[in-house]
Amino acid sequence: MRTPPSASSSKRVLREAIRLRGVVQGVGMRPFVFALAERFKLAGFVRNDAAGVTIEVEGNGLDDFAAALTAEAPPLARIERLERSALSPRGGHGFAIEASSAGLALTGIPADAATCEACLDELFDPASRFHRYPFITCTHCGPRYTLTSRVPYDRASTSMAAFTLCPACARDYRDPRNRRFHAETIACPACGPQLSHSVADIAAALRGGRIVALKGIGGFHLMCDATSEAAVAELRRRKLREAKPFAVMVANAASLDLFARPEAAHRAALDSPARPIVLMKARPGALAPSVAPRLGHVGVILPYAPVHHLVFHALAGMPAGRAWRASPLPLALVATSANPGGEPLVVDDDDAHRRLGGIADLIVTHDRPIVVRADDSVMAVIDGAPAFVRRARGFVPDPIDLGRDGPCVLGVGAHLKTTVTLTRGREAFVSQHVGDLDRAEAFRFYRETVAHLMTVLDVVPETIACDLHPDYCSTRFAEEFGRPMVRVQHHAAHIAAIAAEHGCRGPLLGVALDGHGFGDGGPDGNWGGELMMVEGAAWRRLGHLRPLALPGGDRAAREPWRMALAALHATGRLDSASARFPQFPLAGALATRVALSPTTTSLGRLFDAAAGLLGVRLLQDFEAQAAMELEALVETPRVLAGGFAIDNGVLDVSPLLAALAAPGIDRRAGAELFHGTLIEALATWIAAAAAQHGHRDVALAGGCLMNRVLADGLAGALRARGLSPLLARKVPCNDGGLSLGQVAMAAAMAVATAGGD
Repeated sequence: MRTPPSASSSKRVLREAIRLRGVVQGVGMRPFVFALAERFKLAGFVRNDAAGVTIEVEGNGLDDFAAALTAEAPPLARIERLERSALSPRGGHGFAIEASSAGLALTGIPADAATCEACLDELFDPASRFHRYPFITCTHCGPRYTLTSRVPYDRASTSMAAFTLCPACARDYRDPRNRRFHAETIACPACGPQLSHSVADIAAALRGGRIVALKGIGGFHLMCDATSEAAVAELRRRKLREAKPFAVMVANAASLDLFARPEAAHRAALDSPARPIVLMKARPGALAPSVAPRLGHVGVILPYAPVHHLVFHALAGMPAGRAWRASPLPLALVATSANPGGEPLVVDDDDAHRRLGGIADLIVTHDRPIVVRADDSVMAVIDGAPAFVRRARGFVPDPIDLGRDGPCVLGVGAHLKTTVTLTRGREAFVSQHVGDLDRAEAFRFYRETVAHLMTVLDVVPETIACDLHPDYCSTRFAEEFGRPMVRVQHHAAHIAAIAAEHGCRGPLLGVALDGHGFGDGGPDGNWGGELMMVEGAAWRRLGHLRPLALPGGDRAAREPWRMALAALHATGRLDSASARFPQFPLAGALATRVALSPTTTSLGRLFDAAAGLLGVRLLQDFEAQAAMELEALVETPRVLAGGFAIDNGVLDVSPLLAALAAPGIDRRAGAELFHGTLIEALATWIAAAAAQHGHRDVALAGGCLMNRVLADGLAGALRARGLSPLLARKVPCNDGGLSLGQVAMAAAMAVATAGGD
């Protein structure tokens, strides 16, 4: 929409320097500025540099030009600051796009973006030179971060540097009126990357029930027909993934209702340029049972790379025109990360043949290297809004504003669901999901991630922030880094991450509810159900869940029957242990030693205890499986009268556990009683602390808040009590967001030490 010049700004000729900061490179900003300058009849130039985009404009109507810069910016741009300064007029005519300048990197690389509608039109247009080309892209879409090695973001800094532009692409690249002007990933069939196999071969394999490893934007997918139980079960067998749910890709937004029951918030998240996997209710019977066994929700994703659209087009029978792109299609593909045995995502072609040869029937590569591996992001709708389960492709490296400048801090995360965070000035850059650090390959990926962040941000950390746990690989990495260290308590970091993303400066009351975190070094070192006050770098424990025994230590997290044994101990019913768990010969002997076990305040282990008592899940194939299956049973949460007690800040749900241990209780009824009573207990506990300390805002943090029934119910119960719940939105509430909390607390400590506010 054209912005007409105002009368006040059109009276005299002026010249200004305008600086744009934020995500302003690689998003079509320079051709946009060029077109805008022509529209306002301004002279001058625009160029990229290490700090962002520099503009000099001369003429009248500069106020209107500056307003249009932000109001009409390209879809992938994010202008965080627009700075204007007056210059002396120089005269001259015309507007130019100048070559980029180098220097200290202070700008950002855009996140990867799904194929735009304009490129899709060309992809399926027989008259276009990009017809059916699986690497079509422009300044409004395509890979960015995953193929960039350094800044400024220019072709020479990407894995496209090896592909010399053909004359047609070179013309588009040089034409400021073309949407591919300086599109660093521009390519066509004559000069760009190529697939190792045809789309027809891929579609034929999938149609025939075979498993395909397909190289995409941030790594390889393993794909098969999601409606074929034989194909999905075989993928599970080959991948050694017994029960963890698979994500499913459907052809388009119109096809969603064939396989799931999306709400408006699900649709909005799915259709964003980031194209995350979004968890939503599954439509019973629409997908193979092995896609998400014993769970009521399924993760759904829309195509985001041109090759995905081409595969669905082929599977649909190669329809002409564009109507098929908005029509429901009964096609669904498993699209799971190609990372066998818990290893990092496969990104290299040779590595794919080595690691995926025993899983996939067809391995499809291409010759555009992936510089940065990045899994698909995963989101859920929690308390009515999108929340991250896993933050990666499409969102990284978008920074989080900490609200004030500070030292450069590296937060090294925890041990599970690990990310790292590196700060630069007031910005915190949270890495893509790295995963669990219990394998050598994962730890190499972790080191790669730290090194790449330091390179693209062009900074070296002054301080390293790590967890208190001495045995985490991340802690040992921090100790080897050779910089001053700040050790941050696990659950305080969870709450600090909420404070950082919501811009909370003063004391913040919060709960951290998770599976495990190292406490304060005291005798009850296994924490996970904590009520805390956090301010800057300081924290104070106000209360906790009543400790339960942890029979077998870490094994209890993998074997919920052990936590059920702990619940029997807490409720005085250990004499029934052998009869309740006859399949575990150790149960009787272990019952005699429960009192000697370490203890835990973990809410995650409490979920395991409930699942074990109800017989929902006695052994876990993946983390939180018992809790997820327990949640899937809930239709309407119900509250057990007298199901909990609070004494001096300690929340005791032993009466609830006793009810769940009663013989013959129905699993669904027990799951609903557990969730409803737990919500009421936590809300009462938190509200009492809020009243005592005069607080209204409450942070709800920790991996247990991934449970939608718990999070929705607790947030609603707190609002009903006049409180304002704050949930994680920009990073996961689980350990994937921990590194943000670590840098926030370490930066606050540095500011306080330096005498700042």
